[in-house]
Amino acid sequence: MFSLKQLVAFVALAGSLFAHQKPHILLILVDDMGYGDPGCFNSQSKIPTPNIDQLAYAGIKFTDAHAPGPLCHLSRYGLMTGRYPFRKEIKWRNHTAIDEDRLTLPQMLQRDGYRTEMVGKWHLGFIEDPGFEKTLRGGPLDRGFDRFFGIRASTDIAPYFYIRDRHAVMPPSEKIEANRSEGWSPIQGKFWRAGGIAPDLKLEEVTPRFTAQAVSVIEQHGRQASDQPLMLYLAYPGPHTPWLPTDEYVGKTSLGLYGDFTHQIDAEIGKVLKALKKAKMAENTLVIFTSDNGPVWYPEDTKRLSHDSAGGLRGMKADAWEGGHRMPFIMRWPSRIQPGRVSDHPICFTDLFATLAEINQVELSQGEAPDSFSFLGVLDGQRIQEREAIVMGAGRDHFLIRKGPWKLIVGRESGGFSRVDREVLKDLPPYQLYDLVQDRGETDNLAEKYPEKVAELHDLFLRIRTQK
Repeated sequence: MFSLKQLVAFVALAGSLFAHQKPHILLILVDDMGYGDPGCFNSQSKIPTPNIDQLAYAGIKFTDAHAPGPLCHLSRYGLMTGRYPFRKEIKWRNHTAIDEDRLTLPQMLQRDGYRTEMVGKWHLGFIEDPGFEKTLRGGPLDRGFDRFFGIRASTDIAPYFYIRDRHAVMPPSEKIEANRSEGWSPIQGKFWRAGGIAPDLKLEEVTPRFTAQAVSVIEQHGRQASDQPLMLYLAYPGPHTPWLPTDEYVGKTSLGLYGDFTHQIDAEIGKVLKALKKAKMAENTLVIFTSDNGPVWYPEDTKRLSHDSAGGLRGMKADAWEGGHRMPFIMRWPSRIQPGRVSDHPICFTDLFATLAEINQVELSQGEAPDSFSFLGVLDGQRIQEREAIVMGAGRDHFLIRKGPWKLIVGRESGGFSRVDREVLKDLPPYQLYDLVQDRGETDNLAEKYPEKVAELHDLFLRIRTQK
C-alpha cells in the first residue's frame, strides 16, 4: 500500500509529466468573420454561434487581438512567419509569398516532432504556375506541412480546384460564369468570378468537404498508438464570399445569406471539436480560433439588418480602423487554461509563433519570427508586460501603430474598403490619433490636441518599420 505522502508525490509527478507533454494544436482560421459576429464577443449578434461561444466559455477570450494585416494574404503571412507582412512585398499570384529561408510556424513545430497537417485555404502562393498536370512547389508542403488538402485562394477567385499535397486533384477543365446577388453590394452575397473549375469541385460543397477532411485527420491520428503530437491548421474559406449555406442552414437566421453561412461555419467547427473529443484528444489539445480580417459589412447593412458585424468597432475588411483587424480570438486548452477567462492583453497573430515555441520549450534564433512576442503568461493567469507596440500596413500608404491605449494612423480615412466622400477626404488631417480605452469606436481624432503623442508614436513607428 502507498502511504499518503507517497500518493501525493505520485500525483504531483504525474501532473508534472502531463504539463510537459507537448499539446496537440488545432488552429482554426475563418475568413472575413467580424469581431461582432460570434455571440461571445457581441451579445447583440443575430447569428447563432454556439460552438464558438462554448470554446470561449471553456477557455480564454482575448478582446484586444489583432491580425497582422487587414487582408487575407497579409494576415496569413504574419501568422505563418511571426513577421509583419509590411516588411516585404507580399505577392501570391504565381509567386510564393514566404521565402524559402524564412522559418515558418509549421516548420518550427515539425522540427520539434509534430505531425503537421493543413486543410483549407492557403492564399500564400506557389513558386509559379507550371500547369495543372505538374508539381505545385513553394506551397504548404515546402513551408512546413507534412500533408495538405485545400485550395489555392478564396472561393471567389478562379481557377477553382482542389490540391492534395503538391498536385491538383483534378484540373480546372470546365468553365463557370461570374455571379452576383441582388440586394447586396457587388462583393457580397453569392459573388464569384468567372474562370476554370474542376469537375469535382462544387463551390457550396467546399466548406463541408474541409470539415470532413479535418475530421479524418483527427480520427486517423487518434487511432495511432503514438505519442507524436499533431498540429492541424484548418483554414476555412468562409464566411468570405461567396456566401453559400447548404440547404440545411438556409433561412436559419434573420440575416439572409451571410447569417446563414456564418451559422453553418460555426456548426462545421462543432463537428471538428466533436471529433477531437471522440478521439480522446481534447484534454491536451490547444484549440485556437480566430478570423483573418474584418467583415465585408457596410453601415447600410447594419442599419438594414440591425446586426453590426464589427461589434461596435469602426470600419471593415482592409481598413486601418479597428473593424479591419481586431479579431475574435479564443484559446482552449483544458489541461492548462482555466475556463471562462477574458483577457484585454493586446496581442497580434504574429505572437502565436513565440508563444507556441515557449510552450514547447523551443528556442528561436535571431531573425526567426522577429515580430513575435510570447504571451504564454497570460494563458497561465499572469499579468505580463505588453509588447512594445503593434504595427501594420493598410492600403497603399496607410500604416498604424498601437501602443498601450493609443493608436496612431498615418494617413487619411480608412485606407481600405470603407467609403469616404472625396470632398470630405481632402479636408481630413494626415494623422489620426485615438485613445482606444476611452473611444474604442474611433470617433474622436485627438491628433491636433496631442501633437507630442503623434510625434512620439510616429518616431516609434519609423524605428520599428526600418527594423529587419
